Amino acid sequence: MALSLLPALTVGSAFAADTAAPAQAAKSKNVIVLIGDGMGPAQVSAARDYSRHFLNKNHLELDSYYVGQATTYADRGEDGGVMVSGEVTDSASAGTAFATGHKTYNAGISVSNEDVSKPFASVIEASEKVGKSTGLVTTARITHATPAVYASHVRNRDNESAIASQYLTDQEVDVLFGGGKQFFLSKEEKGKRTDKTIIPDFEAKGYKVVYDKQGLEGLNAKDGKALGLFGNSHVDYVLDRNESVPSLADMASKAIEILSQNPKGFTMMIEGGRIDHAGHANDLPSVVQEALDFDAAVKAAMDFAKKDGNTSVVITADHETGGLSLSRDGVYEINVDAWNKEKQSSEVFAPKLKAAKSIEEIKQLVFENTGFNDLTDEEAAYIMAGDGTSYAQEGAYNAVMAKRFMVGFTGHGHSAVDVGVWAYGPIADMVKGQIDNTDIAKAVAKVANVDIDGTTTEMQAQYVYPKFKVTRDNTVLYPARALSEALGVNVSWDEASKSVVLTKDANKVSINVETLETASNGSASSFKANMDNGLLWLSLDAFQQLTGKQLTWDALSERISLK
Repeated sequence: MALSLLPALTVGSAFAADTAAPAQAAKSKNVIVLIGDGMGPAQVSAARDYSRHFLNKNHLELDSYYVGQATTYADRGEDGGVMVSGEVTDSASAGTAFATGHKTYNAGISVSNEDVSKPFASVIEASEKVGKSTGLVTTARITHATPAVYASHVRNRDNESAIASQYLTDQEVDVLFGGGKQFFLSKEEKGKRTDKTIIPDFEAKGYKVVYDKQGLEGLNAKDGKALGLFGNSHVDYVLDRNESVPSLADMASKAIEILSQNPKGFTMMIEGGRIDHAGHANDLPSVVQEALDFDAAVKAAMDFAKKDGNTSVVITADHETGGLSLSRDGVYEINVDAWNKEKQSSEVFAPKLKAAKSIEEIKQLVFENTGFNDLTDEEAAYIMAGDGTSYAQEGAYNAVMAKRFMVGFTGHGHSAVDVGVWAYGPIADMVKGQIDNTDIAKAVAKVANVDIDGTTTEMQAQYVYPKFKVTRDNTVLYPARALSEALGVNVSWDEASKSVVLTKDANKVSINVETLETASNGSASSFKANMDNGLLWLSLDAFQQLTGKQLTWDALSERISLK
């Protein structure tokens, strides 16, 4: 009998790294990365069209800095339990690429694509090693995939409580601004954490914690460390914000003000996270407003960079969301004049539609939110019934509105199109033309003069992130072959005893695959084993015996400490 193992898939950049940067690259003390999540070419065009029609501006702030485009594909791997090609990325795998320079599978947060994953260091983590200040700013949850890839490592992006903890225990990013308060609070305090509220732990380490625009404005640049949680989940959409909610430019400007106090410089990431969410919902007016909110943050970053004279800025997107088309149904037209009619985002408006009891009520609600009074009975009935997806009434409402805006969406997911790249400063020459998203990280590391490979080596000596399963008696088991290979343990098969034999130095553990009896150095042991579809799973104490190390399982971060 042979032990099977899913092979690790490693896909490098489609383009040689040395074609993206000159041999003797100029350096920048500070580097600012801006990510428009879900901001494909059509989203940029839509924001520019709106700007031209309503703001009397023919160009976006980022337009002057266009240098090329980037591919977005991920590794082949599991996504929600289904094997996918990776041609259509999610934010976790795309973020891992432009934060660490490595491809991975959808849902993976800066870990390799293996049954026992290894961490990949990001440009933020490498910057911390040389004493630079670091920051993460987003309109999404601060524990969401794009910020997470820069300062945490988990097998699944949904483990947001672990991401929040790793920001403090592993990296201590100096400035963290975004939403996601629920992942810093215990369930007893109406949060999502099963352990405890961790905000006091941040305060104990010197973080000033704020929750609204007034608190943000009151932060002192010399405080050094700040945690801003501006929403229980994501920061409100632009269309739904009141005066207590900061804009992305507000957050970005304050973060730059704090980080720029460090004479060694800083590295930071600023994300327009809700362009993506509006794209998923097919809410065009919110897409446009979130893209303009992002563009204002671009201006804040560029204003600083130009004044500072020692800062590089790179702007891109992780992927496009929604399959947005500007025009539809064979008609050569878009109805830009209607794009400013929506009073509330579809996210806030949808509960009202769900509660509606009649077609006439639907028509009245839509009129109040948009000014459109021409809904047909069929359209109103469609909204009441929902679009058949998880977006339900919200999805149906946006589909009806899209016809009036003269735009189309292919669905509620991501697409595989290339995304734009814009840049300023020495980094611009390193990312121009057709590049891969991994080249962004390589260029940032080069221009910031930080060592992501060396930092990765250090991290891989500390932790591994294995697949695991929990038995009915709450024993955690790990894939025997994959973890053996990660720990330098030899694996062999003994046909006579029908046993898998693991050896390292003078230690030996054997597991009979028919009876699942285990033995250590010839004597019966209490190690737990399990067979599942031809894969052998084994408890951690067996590997402790083999390696002579006090390996420990971190249940929150779902990783094994090798220290």
